[in-house]
Amino acid sequence: MTPISRRKFIYSTALISGIPGVFSSFATVTRAKSEGILNDIQVGVSASADNPEKDLRIVRDLDFHVCQLNIGSYSPVLANKLTATLENYKIKVTSLICGGPGVDKYTFTDGPSTIGLVPRETRAVRAERLKNGMDFCKAAGIPAIQTHFGFIPENPKDVLYGEFVETMKPLGEYALKNGIDIYFETGQETPITLLRAILDIGTGNLFVNYDTANLIMYGKSNPVDGLKVLGKYVRSLHAKDGIYPTNPYELGNEVPIPTGDVDFPAVISSLKKLNFQGSIIIEYELAENTSEYLLKTKEYLEKLITAK
Repeated sequence: MTPISRRKFIYSTALISGIPGVFSSFATVTRAKSEGILNDIQVGVSASADNPEKDLRIVRDLDFHVCQLNIGSYSPVLANKLTATLENYKIKVTSLICGGPGVDKYTFTDGPSTIGLVPRETRAVRAERLKNGMDFCKAAGIPAIQTHFGFIPENPKDVLYGEFVETMKPLGEYALKNGIDIYFETGQETPITLLRAILDIGTGNLFVNYDTANLIMYGKSNPVDGLKVLGKYVRSLHAKDGIYPTNPYELGNEVPIPTGDVDFPAVISSLKKLNFQGSIIIEYELAENTSEYLLKTKEYLEKLITAK
């Protein structure tokens, strides 16, 4: 999982009001959604909710009805505020993005030793953070928690692979006891390695947040082909675009949808064949993140969803 600050979408009412007429151009798709013809696939955004009323007002005003949340600090008071705001704004949260603590370095050289629960040095505190996040999910009525779990070793006999599985089993059981699902976000591991880990942990509540761009940017899989391996475990998808890496030390670059190597028409077609009924969450981590981009991408994705 990228650091908490990196996944926050920074909006402003000034930015939204600066796009005259932008909402009206989406009227046709919005009507289609309200009439229930989007194949039960909802398009949403990733958002922060440290101040639920303020942060989620932006989501509502952009006419998104589903989101994933990134929250810095968990508390019962915040859970109550969040629940009330979600009900008031008629927004559904599909999962809580839970990362940290500690530094994650998104490179091929330092990533394996810094990301997720694979590195020993930060494993215990991050496992505790995940349990705290699960408690928050239960209190706020959020059905799932997700994160990047790290560069899961390809070799199932690797000592770190075994340690990772044994670390995850009690976390999976704790989540199961509290009615929470765990989503593995794709990225640092190949699809077959992730499938193996899900089966070896084996708690039955482990699923996938399928990040289309990460699979490409880490050079791990074509996202269309990856669905052949992980498809039945995919519960949500990050709509993000990117290009394959050419520098063996650095990830490939993220780019706006649909200018990269992700074949979104084929991805969504595959999801529909899998009878996917989850959420497609627009995630955009570039500096020029704007409301206009989110709305244009929403329209693009919803047209693909409704296409025959």
